[in-house]
Amino acid sequence: MDEAIFKAYDIRGIYPDQLDETAAWKIGYATGQYLRSLLHGYERGMENSHAVCVGRDMRTHGESISKSLISGLRSSGADVIDIGMIDTPQMYFAINHLKTCGGIQVTASHNPANYNGFKISGLQAKPVSGDTGLKEIRHIASSLLHTKGNETGSFKQVDLTEQYKKHVLQFLDKNIKPLKIAIDASNGMAARMVPALFGDLPIDIIALNMTYDGTFKHEPNPLDEDNLKELKETVVAEEADAGVCFDGDADRLMVIDEKGRSVSCDLFTALMAPYFLEKHPGTTVIYDLRSSWVVREEIIAAGGTPRRERVGHSFMKKTLRDCHAAFGGELSGHFYYAANFHADSGMITFVHMLNLLSRSGKPVSEMIEPLRRYHGSGEINFKVSDKAKALKELKVRYSDGQYDDLDGVTIQYKDWWFNSRPSNTEPYLRLNVEAKTSELLSEKVAEISGLLNNIS
Repeated sequence: MDEAIFKAYDIRGIYPDQLDETAAWKIGYATGQYLRSLLHGYERGMENSHAVCVGRDMRTHGESISKSLISGLRSSGADVIDIGMIDTPQMYFAINHLKTCGGIQVTASHNPANYNGFKISGLQAKPVSGDTGLKEIRHIASSLLHTKGNETGSFKQVDLTEQYKKHVLQFLDKNIKPLKIAIDASNGMAARMVPALFGDLPIDIIALNMTYDGTFKHEPNPLDEDNLKELKETVVAEEADAGVCFDGDADRLMVIDEKGRSVSCDLFTALMAPYFLEKHPGTTVIYDLRSSWVVREEIIAAGGTPRRERVGHSFMKKTLRDCHAAFGGELSGHFYYAANFHADSGMITFVHMLNLLSRSGKPVSEMIEPLRRYHGSGEINFKVSDKAKALKELKVRYSDGQYDDLDGVTIQYKDWWFNSRPSNTEPYLRLNVEAKTSELLSEKVAEISGLLNNIS
């Protein structure tokens, strides 16, 4: 088994070169052992406490990988509840709805079709990542010498579509106004879930890339502007109120305004903050440290408490829970909700977007324009051989600024700031810069890029 498939937040690799059925069995066995070892006291006596939910996305090798995973789980003594082909957020719902000890979603998210992987969650859908269980699962799996065992755990299949639909639609305003929305499902799980959840709403859905056979017209990554071209053109041509592009497993989305322009996810967080603070006055709103200054400003203006957090769903979810926050947003397109088991959901984010549009009666561009107060670089990647050295040099070079090391290096000045952090999933150093003027932004991006390129 190639241990390189164990990433910071999940397990992911190329099929079958890195991740195959043998690896899936071992990971299933290891996960079953690990999740059940976390049960304490009364939890052990609950009906489904020794059960693990398993779901998968639409990839062509997903079913075969899933079968081997399930065999490994059952051989470890874990019961298995197979909930079929689902979006990843439905897994978080299933774990809590069925009260299992955890769940595994077979998915490679936004990666190309030749990838597959596992997103593992524990009790209450708390994420199992590098620091919260993946290392232990890797150790158990890598020590297994065979893939044989008695499947002592029980097995059953359950369709939770109707229960999940009820859960998602509870957040929709009762008198939603008719809207025209272009939706690019990216040939991913949104292609299955959007019609199932929203097919009977008073929404004119213009559907793009709604097949889900494991092949992609474009890579299922909505953060890549090249992947949004068709959606943007459709929004303008069809005079839609907005556009939405989901990623492969439908836990993330990107919003497009009626003019065909992308709405960066930090600006969407800033737009959503007052909406949640109206319902939950004074509460905390979580945002990742790459986000625009405007996010903090909007949270404070709406009477909330802003909380910056490290990049990554495991950190965001834990902080959301620990701070009793109602809502959180990441630049990556993950949006988190206390009322959704402190987890992210593309479908629930879509519902809240519909509520905002319906209530305001304004075009998306008009709602977003006041938030475009600063000029941002977007995320720029640098291949740097010595990431620690590069970050140290940035800290020294900009030592006259306000420094913190919450995640990488963040330096703030009165009229600009930047964050540089090592990627947790790829061999890059990532840079985000924001400034009060476009001229200052260009100057600082060039300045820092030159420094990092010299190091690389």
